[in-house]
Amino acid sequence: MKTTRTDVSVDDFLASVPDESRRADAIAVREVMRKVTGDPGAMWGESIVGFGEATLRYATGREVEWFVVGFSPRKTSTTLYLGEDFPGKHDLLTGLGPHTTGKGCVYVKRLDVLDPATLERLVAAAVTR
Repeated sequence: MKTTRTDVSVDDFLASVPDESRRADAIAVREVMRKVTGDPGAMWGESIVGFGEATLRYATGREVEWFVVGFSPRKTSTTLYLGEDFPGKHDLLTGLGPHTTGKGCVYVKRLDVLDPATLERLVAAAVTR
């Protein structure tokens, strides 16, 4: 698997995010995820900051080590990796603020337009799934 845990510094990675606004959002998301998980975060691959570690099991029986929750400051949005489904996800997303979703991801263009308490509850719900 290409995306695995690395020893690259999360601080160095976040400092290298070129867009100032995206960098500030990434630092804020890291703080939320660190607070909820109690984990300082680690780099997974070249551009994902992951928190916690769990075994991900595919329907085929294949197992890989993966993070519990994570994020990546992408060029056009911050991607939150929260998992496909967990109790309360739909309701929490409804109250979050402007975002789009993918299979297990939430895409956020600007963190300052989200409800911070809902974001924290969303991450907490994803961790306890």
